[in-house]
Amino acid sequence: MLDMLIEFLQGTGYYNLRVNDVIMIIIACILLYLGIAKRYEPLLLVPIGFGVLLVNLPLGALMIPEIGPDPGGLLYYLSLGLELGIYPPLIFLGVGAMTDFGPLIANPVTILLGAAAQFGIFLTFLGAILLGFSAPEAGAIGIIGGADGPTAIFLASRLAPELLGPIAIAAYSYMAMVPIIQPPIMRLLTTSKERQVVMEQLRPVSKIEKILFPIIVIVLSGLLLPAALPLLGMLMFGNLIRESGVTDRLSKAAQNELNNIIVIFLGVTVGAKATAVYFLTAETIMIIVLGLVAFAFGTAAGVLMGKALYHITGGKINPLIGSAGVSAVPMAARVSQSVGKEENPNNYLLMHAMGPNVAGVIGSAVAAGILLSILL
Repeated sequence: MLDMLIEFLQGTGYYNLRVNDVIMIIIACILLYLGIAKRYEPLLLVPIGFGVLLVNLPLGALMIPEIGPDPGGLLYYLSLGLELGIYPPLIFLGVGAMTDFGPLIANPVTILLGAAAQFGIFLTFLGAILLGFSAPEAGAIGIIGGADGPTAIFLASRLAPELLGPIAIAAYSYMAMVPIIQPPIMRLLTTSKERQVVMEQLRPVSKIEKILFPIIVIVLSGLLLPAALPLLGMLMFGNLIRESGVTDRLSKAAQNELNNIIVIFLGVTVGAKATAVYFLTAETIMIIVLGLVAFAFGTAAGVLMGKALYHITGGKINPLIGSAGVSAVPMAARVSQSVGKEENPNNYLLMHAMGPNVAGVIGSAVAAGILLSILL
């Protein structure tokens, strides 16, 4: 009887719990705290945090691969959607269905702000190479600067699958912390006078413009960068079913049921990639630091491009909307609105900031396509 009791205890997680497991469980609880208590991107951080928790409980075997006749763990099968690059494009389908490209169409010059904000990606790519990462690893790390979780996952799954966990968690963490990271950079690089600029109301955008936009974009970008087609194709398809006016059921499904299911699967499986053996390394610390550098420089580049347009247009563009060029939709646009309203309570920058914000989504996918074309 005593032997049976000892055998039972040795088969529990308590007996097999290691220090590294405890550290990862604490990290999981921090992510859950940020998502639940602080409401930092809860739809992402709560599933990711719980995935980290599940996979680091000893003996759960949730990520054990299929070996011969022996079945794999639950999260192993779900994670195939990550490794095969299925989940990120489907997330882009939902994003496209939820996004109004009208502000970008009404003020196309703001695409320059979205393009400028991708500067952090390529700067960090060079920095990662100097720190000893391989070119594919550096490309996967640099994309964090776009503040676009699905794009970061998509690129990492192809260029550096072994770094998928820390890259995905860093990308989503920085997306969640946009309201904390961006405002100091925005205030540092702009004057009070610039922040007070009230922009003219955007022109109305016709239905035909909104329908033609995704078709034209995907033809032009797809011919130039075929590697970006999975992301851009789903983004533009989602937007087309939104704007066409004849596929409301498909649009609602992409925005709600499908998007919610994919977010759950993607979040939990991203978290499941963050095991102690891969996460608690010097490489992970460097990835997190480089990700912050990429995001900060992307924000700064967007704001500086905004300042340039402010001077070129004779003060008609508020430089704050340049910070929305990172593709954290719509959080970055809300931050532009918030900082602008602090300086001028009558200022309303949200719709103006949505132009560079959606341009940033397109820009990060294009940047991913460029890196894939060069490095894969």
